[in-house]
Amino acid sequence: MRTFGRATAPLLVQLLTLTGLTLVAAWAMSTLLLFLLPPPAPDFYRIAEIEMTFRGAAPTFTERRPLTLETRDRAPRPELDFKTIPQIRDKIAENLGVPASSVVIAGERGPLSDRRVGRIIRDRVARAGMSEEEHFLVAPFQVGVRQPDGRWRVVHPEAGFGLTAWQQRVALWFALSALAMSPVAWIYARRLSQPIQVFADAAERLGRDPNAPPLAVKGPAEVATAARAFNGMQERLRRYVEDRTAMMGAIAHDLRTPLTRLRFRIESLPEDQRAKYAADLDQMEEMITATLTFVRDATKAGERTPLELSSLVESLCDEMAETGANTEVEAGEKVILQGDPLALRRLIANLLENAVKFGGQARARVFSDAGHAVVEIDDDGPGIPEKDAEKVFDPFYRREPSRSRQTGGIGLGLAIVRSIARGHGGDVSLINRAGGGLTARVQLPL
Repeated sequence: MRTFGRATAPLLVQLLTLTGLTLVAAWAMSTLLLFLLPPPAPDFYRIAEIEMTFRGAAPTFTERRPLTLETRDRAPRPELDFKTIPQIRDKIAENLGVPASSVVIAGERGPLSDRRVGRIIRDRVARAGMSEEEHFLVAPFQVGVRQPDGRWRVVHPEAGFGLTAWQQRVALWFALSALAMSPVAWIYARRLSQPIQVFADAAERLGRDPNAPPLAVKGPAEVATAARAFNGMQERLRRYVEDRTAMMGAIAHDLRTPLTRLRFRIESLPEDQRAKYAADLDQMEEMITATLTFVRDATKAGERTPLELSSLVESLCDEMAETGANTEVEAGEKVILQGDPLALRRLIANLLENAVKFGGQARARVFSDAGHAVVEIDDDGPGIPEKDAEKVFDPFYRREPSRSRQTGGIGLGLAIVRSIARGHGGDVSLINRAGGGLTARVQLPL
């Protein structure tokens, strides 16, 4: 009996818990990122370096992005309004020999939002050997100088490509945080998906074995409700199958009584008529017996045990060969599956008998393919029309209308074969070979 683990909280509670943990983890990561990682330190440039770039002698930088000079039709915007900006503008205008009104300094407005950035810049200024009175601009910025023709020459730090060092640290931090949260997410995903997998396994098992044990009514409230509904459905199916079997048995019992009376009554008929009526009664009784056997085998599955399929096919071929049938089996791999030995023996025997009866001989082989055990039986007969490839599996369907045992029985052989194969979770098909003959192919899950 399958269970759903020890979890008893409803799925809604589990989902809310997972969502809450995710939000808390995201909040914790953001907090740690704010207090543990140092803020990005922007590049700063001396006024002299900016003036050199305007003169065409741009300095070389090793740790900072280089300055770029370009010509534009409009002045850069928006203008900065820090308290030191007028002094810097006047200084640049004086050194370049242009009016102060022809110089525009643009960039991000407002003071630095993080005091730690200001401290980092002051430390870097001190390490660069600059005096406190020396002016500089912090990237990003744009310094524009109007030319006599009305156009503007603009100096600004070169735009970077890819991630900055700060962005790389943030990305690494988030990657490590996601990696740390992965086990928790995996555990919760497994707990939430386990009931669905259990239901899928139970449905698959029910398709192979109608007497499969019911599901344990445990786990979250939603899962327990679904398990009770599944068990109820399984019980109703089982009762339906049993009722159908009992009904068929009752019909057969009631039919045998008038058949017995008819046998007594035809004793008084002339010999030539008595033989014909007796043949009809024998055929009717044979059909009733075959039908009961088919229903019983299709509704009452036998005990499933480990079975070596190759040995079963080989033994059946040997038994038929001893009676004069032309059968052979190819040497192949050992294929073991869980199945009903008697039912599978009947399945293979029916296919071998059909191959010998309609094709003159039977050549069998067993192998495994994509998680399935495969049995293929070839014959050298005429094959079947494509339109009849599925009809021949219908109960009592025969391409040859006779019901005599010499020409093929009453048409239940292939129906029994498909019923047994599907009862084991597999299927059977008939395939016409290009060179002539027919191949019966049985697939059974390992």
